[in-house]
Amino acid sequence: MNRKAILLGAALLVFSPLALAAKAAQSAPAVITGDYAEFRNADVYTGPCFANSEEGLTGDNAVLAWHVREGVWSGVSLDGLSVVAVVRASSTLGDPYSNPLPARALFLVDARANRAQRAALVQFAQAQAPGLLDSVIGVQPRPISFAIAQHGFTTLQAGSTVHLATRTLGVGDKICHNEETYYPPLAQHLEHSMPVFAMSSSYSGNQLGVTWDDSGRRSSFVGTFAE
Repeated sequence: MNRKAILLGAALLVFSPLALAAKAAQSAPAVITGDYAEFRNADVYTGPCFANSEEGLTGDNAVLAWHVREGVWSGVSLDGLSVVAVVRASSTLGDPYSNPLPARALFLVDARANRAQRAALVQFAQAQAPGLLDSVIGVQPRPISFAIAQHGFTTLQAGSTVHLATRTLGVGDKICHNEETYYPPLAQHLEHSMPVFAMSSSYSGNQLGVTWDDSGRRSSFVGTFAE
């Protein structure tokens, strides 16, 4: 093959519809962006000895929360709105040797959202954690505050139903000194995530057959998302 043929082939590849579509997809801005927080009733940053003592016994409850800074989902603007999912699973979430499904999810949606926005918030959250949030036992409006004082320090308040306050992990939070991020976050499409310390966490609803006030754990994540 001569040099002209090689150049022609390269040009066709660069300017082919598929190549152009792929390039456009790579350069397209995210449709929806914002902040994320998560709580589990088991340590997510821990050593294997601690994790093994909790597997099968705890870690079946979780809170997943998204605050949309800006963006659209299913053609609906969600700028400035938040959604919280409270989950009761069948076993320890993230345990590779057991199936946490079926799981039940209670959604708390921003009280400022209209009907279309509430539906879009639920659909958005379900798309971020496929399978985990499919069995919905209720969707309730709540005033939701999602405040970030500084990196790692997040406070989530959904009415009087859900509370979470986190801080960054410090040297004093290491017990075994072989700690790692033992479980990944439950949500997908996170641009950034980091394990943090849950200074306080509670759920006081009556829909899941369980409540908790579970604080002082290495059991949370905070981060940002973009999709």
